[in-house]
Amino acid sequence: MKIFEIGTGYTSIPARMGAATEIVVAELTKSFNKLKHDVTIVDIKDRHRKESKLPIVEAWMPQFFSSTDTTLGIVHKLKRVLYSISLSLKLRRLISQCPPDEDIVLHFHNQYNLFFFLKLTPAALRRRVRIAYTVHSHVWFGKWEEIKDTVSRRYFQEVFCCRNADMVMVLNDVVARMLRDHYDVPAGRIIKVINGVNTDTYNGCDKDEAARDAVLDRYNLRGKKVLLQVGSVCDRKNQLGTLRLLAPVMKRDPQVAFIYAGGIIDAAYKAQIDQFVHDENIASQVHYVGEVSPGEELNRLYSIARGAFMNSRSEAFALVIAEALSARTPIFINDAIIASLPFIANRVGKGVLRIADDFEEQLHRLLTDDTYYTALQEAGRSFVVNECSWDVAAKNYLEHFIIK
Repeated sequence: MKIFEIGTGYTSIPARMGAATEIVVAELTKSFNKLKHDVTIVDIKDRHRKESKLPIVEAWMPQFFSSTDTTLGIVHKLKRVLYSISLSLKLRRLISQCPPDEDIVLHFHNQYNLFFFLKLTPAALRRRVRIAYTVHSHVWFGKWEEIKDTVSRRYFQEVFCCRNADMVMVLNDVVARMLRDHYDVPAGRIIKVINGVNTDTYNGCDKDEAARDAVLDRYNLRGKKVLLQVGSVCDRKNQLGTLRLLAPVMKRDPQVAFIYAGGIIDAAYKAQIDQFVHDENIASQVHYVGEVSPGEELNRLYSIARGAFMNSRSEAFALVIAEALSARTPIFINDAIIASLPFIANRVGKGVLRIADDFEEQLHRLLTDDTYYTALQEAGRSFVVNECSWDVAAKNYLEHFIIK
């Protein structure tokens, strides 16, 4: 069996920034290789690609479009279309070069990529492959009446992809239900999978003491009770909501500090955060640390933090949860996210803390009770190592990729 993992074209692989889907592609590929399967990543051309040992072939694009566009505007959409066309042509050549009797799996992660492949690929060539499509979009998270217009306007390509893929991988029950009940995707083609985490990288230990000290000194965090939120800066990630929870605590205790990391998707939203921090007189305790590279740099932040937050309004599957728990950082999660990920609900009190009416009481215990804190750390780490590593996730995918 030959597996082609398809990069989305958002940014090149390995990602230099917190691009969740590109991390999924890279880590699945590593685990497939470790499990002795033949896998190649097909990705956007980038002469500045971060060095790695990943098996990558490139789909041609002008270098102008190879840079990451976090604004998600018209240039981003044009880039998606052009890359998807180039990718389709590249995949057609790669399929043609495979032995006629080889079982080929194309694993897509983006609606543009698969939509154009299906539209531009002759039927005879299409029949030579099996297509897996993982739904990473957060749009499905919500009530049907609230999202149906957005889906019809902006995600009609994803609907087409799900209806035409041989395997539709979903990361939570909400997506499975939406696709089955409202878009007639056969239940037999919908497969529940997980995203994993690199438990070697995200371990809560930072061997580079100088780099760690530099972060502590730059943001005046020495001796502080540090709390962390990771994610693109925008309304959906809800950093402002987290700060509203924390503001009363921070006013009472100047030793509590909040740091947040991620690319700025919405500058106006970042300005709202800054204004709130100023108005609440907690500016000296709140620090935006910018875009942080996944891996060692992000693990460093987890190792500094006493606790983390996943307070998004919607997520398909929050890698941040697995990263934090793997790094031994207990994490507060809101009810909406817990409800969409049943396996997380089972971990409440075991590394996962629910954002509820007793939030301040829970936070106080986390910050002051070292025995309790250590128990949360070890419970979260044990869960991720045994149930959410990338090797576990890869085996989950392979159960369906391999023809029995």
